[in-house]
Amino acid sequence: MKILLVEDQKMASEYIARGLKEQGMVVDIAANGPDGLHYLLTNEYDLAILDVMLPGLSGWDILEMARKAGKQTTVMYLTARDNVEDRVRGLELGADDYLIKPFSFSELLARIRVIQRRQIDPQQPESTVLRVADLELDLLKHQAYRQGKRLELTPREFTLLSLLMRRSGEVLSRIVISEMVWDMNFDSGTNVVDVAIRRLRTKVDDPYSVKLLHTIRGAGYVMELRDETV
Repeated sequence: MKILLVEDQKMASEYIARGLKEQGMVVDIAANGPDGLHYLLTNEYDLAILDVMLPGLSGWDILEMARKAGKQTTVMYLTARDNVEDRVRGLELGADDYLIKPFSFSELLARIRVIQRRQIDPQQPESTVLRVADLELDLLKHQAYRQGKRLELTPREFTLLSLLMRRSGEVLSRIVISEMVWDMNFDSGTNVVDVAIRRLRTKVDDPYSVKLLHTIRGAGYVMELRDETV
């Protein structure tokens, strides 16, 4: 996918762009409204991710002007403006999705994948629910269940679990986890990741006979269903 990211916070834009590029996407960045509108009108993108509060032109202005110019690029708002009126306004202007800051990168990526699948096959049903064995996570409702029982997770635990489930079967290092769940400057020399994994395990695994969250000594952690008979 080719994505336009219009975000005036440098650290945020670099973090998001790096994560998307690691997923094989092409990302152009604009740091203000006029540049964002210029990029959007003069290039072809699969998706434009817009902040609302921007220098020069707001995200509302960008979308409204682009639609009036005939641009039908898929648009997602990524903003701290979280009241219902703002969300309704964004959707009424023609946005396809609206994600509120602070956000988890895994949820952003999941929503982008839904958009990507919709563009490839408009008839394909959308899914924002992740499943590993009897563990289920609803990205939109921010709820997780195991064997049908709701798990009470903190926002950080939800973000961590969604990362592990999206990349089920893949061993994730502490550095990767820290970058995806915390921020790019996180000190991976601390034990914060291990503590967070331990707390998540008490909710996701400890009450159940089948374990899904595994430690790979010297490498990191992996979420997967294992055949213990092998």
